[in-house]
Amino acid sequence: MNTPPSSTFFSAPPDWSWLVVLYFFVGGLAGGCYFIAVMIDFLGRPTDRPLARLGYYISFPCIVLSGILLTLDLHRPLRFWHMLIESNTFQPMFKPWSPMSLGSWALTIFGLFSLIAFVSALSEEGRIDSPRARMWRPPAPVGAVISIIGGLLAFFVAGYTGVLLAVTNRPIWSDSPLLGMLFVISAASISASLMLLLAHRSRWTMPGVNALHRLDGWVVLLELIVLIAFLVSLGPVFRALVSAWGVLLLLGVIILGMGIPLALFWRRDLLGEHNVLGIAVLVLIGGFLLRLIIVFSAQGV
Repeated sequence: MNTPPSSTFFSAPPDWSWLVVLYFFVGGLAGGCYFIAVMIDFLGRPTDRPLARLGYYISFPCIVLSGILLTLDLHRPLRFWHMLIESNTFQPMFKPWSPMSLGSWALTIFGLFSLIAFVSALSEEGRIDSPRARMWRPPAPVGAVISIIGGLLAFFVAGYTGVLLAVTNRPIWSDSPLLGMLFVISAASISASLMLLLAHRSRWTMPGVNALHRLDGWVVLLELIVLIAFLVSLGPVFRALVSAWGVLLLLGVIILGMGIPLALFWRRDLLGEHNVLGIAVLVLIGGFLLRLIIVFSAQGV
């Protein structure tokens, strides 16, 4: 009997639920919104600071929610702390070779930085009385250091889930080196869209809103290019997506979540004043469906 090549042996599917899909989506928003807020703090005008605060206001609740979702998905949620602390010695347990361990620590530490930025934004807006907290954001030197470290952690959090999937031995996930890049770029697109959606509802007109809108257009275009490259890089495994998942990918992600928004970016007269709103909603839907398809399609192979 012929023995199939080793690459055809796959580990059992992890049987992840909707909680993991939501965790991937919300975690991407947490990292993406924080990173965008840091870029606005460093590169934006003083009038754009409310937009940066909005990014921090989104990031902290999202990272808390993502931690809750990840914990609830465990078969024994109360044992989540074992991913950080060794149960016998109660010493910190860090495994640099393990993406799961790296991710757990990154989520925890990034949560702290996100909390600091959240409190600083509240203080700057006068919602809490803590003048010292205002120094935790640029242009204050301490705030600049905090933002740089937090921004690097945010970048990691936004993309590490894709890397985590890539190091498994499951079809689709492990068959392309581009999954981490795809998740990072997707996190940027959905985060910019959510910030634009909320800014549009508040009727903000500062220059940073238009700049973020233009950035989102280029990011969505880059996301489409990387998604196509990801599909091509799958090689023969691409046949696994010739199914209902592939139809959903084409209609829900490529056309609805990327193609139509790109058309609206270049033809802003199509929806008039609802142009930004329409783009933001469609990009968010596409970003969620992308994660849904990647998680569930590989588990069904």
